[in-house]
Amino acid sequence: MVKITYAQKKASRPLFPKECLKKRRALTQAEIQVLEQNLNSSERADWSNVMVSSEAFDPSLVHGSFFGGFVILGALRPAKVKYHDLELECGIYNSKLRDVVTGDDNAIHNVAYLDNYRLGKGVILFNIQEMSCTKHSKFGNGILKQGESEDVRVWIGVANENDGRAVLPFESMTTADAYLWSRKRGDKALLKRFVELTEKGNTKKNDTYGIVGDESVIKNTTLLKDVKIGQCAYIKGAFKLKNITVLSSAQEESQIGEGVEMVNGIMGYGCRVFYQAVAVRFVLGRNCQLKYGARLLNSILGDNSTVSCCELLNNLIFPFHEQHHNSSFLIATTIMGQSNIAAGATIGSNHNSRSPDGEIIAGRGFWPGLCSDFKHNSKFASFVLASKGSYQRELNISYPFSLIAAAGENEPIQIMPAYWFMFNMFAIARNNYKFKKRDRRVIKVQHIETDPLAPDTMQQILPALERLIELTKNYLTDLGLDAINGAKSDAQKLQAAKDFLHQNPNSDFVLHDELCQKKCGATILKPVKAYKEYRKIVKYFAARSLMEFCAAHKLKKLSAAAIQKIMAIPLYAKWTNAGGQIIPSQKVDELCAKIKARKINDWQAVHKFYDKCQESYGDYKARYSIYLLEELYSRKIGDFTKEIFEDIVADVTVVSNDMLSDSYYSRKKDYDDPFRQMTYGDTEEMTAVLGSLNDNAFLRDLKSQTADFNQRLAGLF
Repeated sequence: MVKITYAQKKASRPLFPKECLKKRRALTQAEIQVLEQNLNSSERADWSNVMVSSEAFDPSLVHGSFFGGFVILGALRPAKVKYHDLELECGIYNSKLRDVVTGDDNAIHNVAYLDNYRLGKGVILFNIQEMSCTKHSKFGNGILKQGESEDVRVWIGVANENDGRAVLPFESMTTADAYLWSRKRGDKALLKRFVELTEKGNTKKNDTYGIVGDESVIKNTTLLKDVKIGQCAYIKGAFKLKNITVLSSAQEESQIGEGVEMVNGIMGYGCRVFYQAVAVRFVLGRNCQLKYGARLLNSILGDNSTVSCCELLNNLIFPFHEQHHNSSFLIATTIMGQSNIAAGATIGSNHNSRSPDGEIIAGRGFWPGLCSDFKHNSKFASFVLASKGSYQRELNISYPFSLIAAAGENEPIQIMPAYWFMFNMFAIARNNYKFKKRDRRVIKVQHIETDPLAPDTMQQILPALERLIELTKNYLTDLGLDAINGAKSDAQKLQAAKDFLHQNPNSDFVLHDELCQKKCGATILKPVKAYKEYRKIVKYFAARSLMEFCAAHKLKKLSAAAIQKIMAIPLYAKWTNAGGQIIPSQKVDELCAKIKARKINDWQAVHKFYDKCQESYGDYKARYSIYLLEELYSRKIGDFTKEIFEDIVADVTVVSNDMLSDSYYSRKKDYDDPFRQMTYGDTEEMTAVLGSLNDNAFLRDLKSQTADFNQRLAGLF
């Protein structure tokens, strides 16, 4: 241990920061006498290193404490501060302060070591072993200070264990930012600019100090080192907090609980981290929960997510992620939101090489069943439900809203495309309602598309339809049907297959798709029904988007003039799920080009670009909807006949009514099924536990919304 002399200490520390001296004064001799009588001491015998409030300072409220370096005290008045059951006298008791600036009416009790911090008003510090801040602290941000080398910079290795997609954390980071950074790896100039954007505003000076915002409470905590804490935060019983930022405000209070360890990261507004949870190299979005021993390492967790008990390593996870079970494991993935990882799911147990560089990408609504495991690399379309099983080979599931099932190690997997629309329409109807209700963010920086039926899923349905036609063509060719064999070109054969799907709605056969699983391929179940359901859902999305456009622009119906207005909007046929916000891919490219051209120079400007995209989202969807209808009917909308519009209205009405009826049926089963009823003694007990079917708020809202939708739909065209 190197001994530092008093002279060295004195020379190495600035006496007072000038910006903190407003309304402050030196101690009087009478005040010094009271302080010393109360067993206080100072590094300087004359107490010249201590300044106090010129408005109010009661030296009798300071007991048994030591003051080193410079100490600037806010107003101290005889008063009590209270948070829940903890009530303390304002003042400083049995504590050691060095280079500290306190706010008015602080209560500092039993803080063994408090070094280089500035406290806001009404702060409570109680029973803290060490709370210190270095001059080169970054508070979890991926920046460097003067004289530091690149090897000390904090990176978060999302999506890949070998850090090939690593990003730098920063306070305002959203999952959209992290997604672009993690995916655009081939553009070296852009990656360099991302680093520059993150460093923007960093003076690199070694002059940092810890911050605790107004009315924050920290109690019974072992170690806080290089921590920046916002307003109204509550920290109790934490074990170790090091190099982190805790974002918190009066509107979105953040909390950290017992036994928590957090190192090198950013904790978002309104987050809750409790009960021995561990987070290392992380970013938590707004309104996230991490609890019950959960371990989050090298990962970014999107807004409104809850993780309990499990382990997550090297992941980029979009908003509304749920993972609640001790036996679940997630590694090296990009999960695009509204996901639910069941108990026993081990996503990352089977790598396909000796190097841990495999990845899994899953679209929105990924839901693996109990005790499922998957082999890297694998990719899943949106809203894929995987039944319980061990998936021993790499998967490429390109059918959205599908159910997949493992049939054996060397067998084709089974896929039922459009499963959600056939058998789980309740989930489609409820998802948007459910997620909006769970969104408790006050300030919504990250835009989140919560509706399952959106441009990102529609753009997956179109190729799924084309693939079903292609596979049906192969199937009919093998059967030797005249309609196929008589066709001269491949285009004619595809048209014949398409006609077959339309003309034989009750036909029941299976197809084989060799592209969905390595070596063994997949068996496609109910392809004719899936084809029909996909088409109806695309029409539903298009009609609803056009209705929303008419409402936004105060148009009574989709007249020729309205269609002409929509056709003037730029068409974007490719879309990107950017952290939960659905953005035209061309707009993403435009953003990246502006960043490289230095037309966008900080992350705030990037977020404003996202905002602009969101403002035009409704218009973009309307134009895309026209494109979708033209693709379905293989003609321009100007050539649509009355019969085509009637067909659209008929199919969309069916979907609308099915959402309502299936939702009622799905919930009604809980009341009518004898196997559901058998755990209850009588109807009254069941109603007390489940509630009344008629009291279900979602179903009541859905009923009125469906009636309104159908009425507006009838007059849309």
